[in-house]
Amino acid sequence: MKSNINIVYTLLLALAFFSCSSSDNDSTPVSPYPQYGASFDKMPKKEDAIIYQVNIRAFSEAGTLKGVQDRLTQIQELGANVIYLMPIYPVGKIKASGELGSPYAVKDYKAVNPDFGTLQDLQTLVEEAHKKNMAVVLDWVANHTSWDNAWITEHPNWYQKNEKGEIIIPPGTNYTDVAQLDFNNQEMKNAMIDAMSYWVYTANVDGFRCDYADLVPQGFWTDAITKLRSIKKNQTILMLAEGSKVSHFVSGFDYTFGFNFFSTLEKVFKENKSATTIQDSNATEYANTYDPANRVVRYTTNHDVNLSDGTPLELFGGKKGSVAAFVVAAYLKSVPMIYNGQEIGYAQRLNYFSRTPINWSAADTEMLAEYKKLIAFRNTSNAIKKGTFTGYSSDAISAFTMINDSEKVLVLSNLTNNTAKYLVPSALKGNWKDAFTGTAVTVGAEITLEPFQYLILKN
Repeated sequence: MKSNINIVYTLLLALAFFSCSSSDNDSTPVSPYPQYGASFDKMPKKEDAIIYQVNIRAFSEAGTLKGVQDRLTQIQELGANVIYLMPIYPVGKIKASGELGSPYAVKDYKAVNPDFGTLQDLQTLVEEAHKKNMAVVLDWVANHTSWDNAWITEHPNWYQKNEKGEIIIPPGTNYTDVAQLDFNNQEMKNAMIDAMSYWVYTANVDGFRCDYADLVPQGFWTDAITKLRSIKKNQTILMLAEGSKVSHFVSGFDYTFGFNFFSTLEKVFKENKSATTIQDSNATEYANTYDPANRVVRYTTNHDVNLSDGTPLELFGGKKGSVAAFVVAAYLKSVPMIYNGQEIGYAQRLNYFSRTPINWSAADTEMLAEYKKLIAFRNTSNAIKKGTFTGYSSDAISAFTMINDSEKVLVLSNLTNNTAKYLVPSALKGNWKDAFTGTAVTVGAEITLEPFQYLILKN
C-alpha cells in the first residue's frame, strides 16, 4: 500500500510539473532559432537615423561582406548610424539584365549569396557595426522570388497563376526573372515571416528595408512587423517601406520612401521648375501620416535612379549642385539616405546587376568633408531631426525653417546655376548664427546667394 501511495504521489508531481511547463510555454513562445548575439543598446531612434545604402557588388574590390566590414570606419566617420545592405541572398539563374542577375530575384530566403561570403561573415559584420554604434538592416524582397527558388516546385500554390494555371511574373511589369507570390495563401505568408525572423535570430540584424512595399498587402506587413518586433525584447527594430502608401505607417513601418520628393527635385534641376514645388511635394508626402514623429526617407540617389537616371553629379548640376540638392533632401523634414559613393562625388553609374567596384582612391576630399559637415550638424540638431517645418521658398531658392522647442534652423539653398537674390520674409529677419562656425549673421531685407550656394543658420 505504501509503495502504491508513492507511485501515485510521484505521478501527481510529474503531472503538476508538466502542467506548469505547458503553461510556461503557452505564455512564452519557443524561439524557432537560437538567438545569435546580444541586443544592440545603441539603436538610433527613428528620427536620428542616417541611412547608408551599401551595394555589396560595388562597395569593395572583393564585392563581399568582408569588403563592407573593412570600410565600416569610413561609414562611421561619415556620420551614418544605419547600414542598409542590398539583398544578400543567392540569386536566380534566369538573368533579366547583366551577367550576375538581379539581387532582387531571390533564390533562397535563408542563405547568404556565396559570392558575398557566409553567414558567419554576416554575423561578424553586424557585430563589428554594433561595436561602432551602427545598426544593420537587410533588404527584403517579399513580393516575388526567382524561378528556381525551391518554393516554385515544393509549393506552386504559393504563387499567382493565370487562367492556364501557369505561374506569372509581377502583373504590370516586365520582370521576367521573377515569379509573383500569392498573398492570399496563409502558408506562404507564414513562411515569409519565418524567413524574415530567421535573420533577426541568426544574424542579429536590426530591421529591414522592404522592397516593392506598395504592392504587398497591408495585412501582411502588419503581421510581419508585429512578429519581428516581438523577437528582440530589449531593442527596437527599424522598418523602411520602399513605398509611398500612408497605410505603411499603420502597419508599423517607421519610414516611407520619398519617390515624389526625388522626382520633384529632379524637375527643379532638369525642367527649371520652381523650388516652391519641393514644398508642395513635402506636403503631399506627409498628408495623413497619423503621427508627427513619422518621417519620409529622402535621397538624391539610390541603386535604382543611379543606374536609370544618373549620378547626383549628372542630375543636379555637378558637385556644387549635388551638395545643394542633398542639403534640401537631408534637412527638409526627412531621414536622409546616402548611396555608397555619392559622398565622394563618384562620377560613374553603378550597375548593380554586375560587378562595378567603386574606386575609393578617386574620392573628392572636399565633397567628402562637406557631407561630413552637413551630417554632423544634423546629428546634433533636434530642430532638423524632429522639428516643425515651415516653407519660405522662392523660384530659385529652397528656403525653410525647422523649429523644435527653443532651437530654430533656417536653411537656404540656391538650386540654380545662377546668382539669385532672395527677398527675406519679415519672419526670418533678425539675428542668427552660422550653424557651422557660430559666426553672427544679421539677416536683412535681401540675401544674395551664388550659384548652388547654401546657408544654414540657427538661433
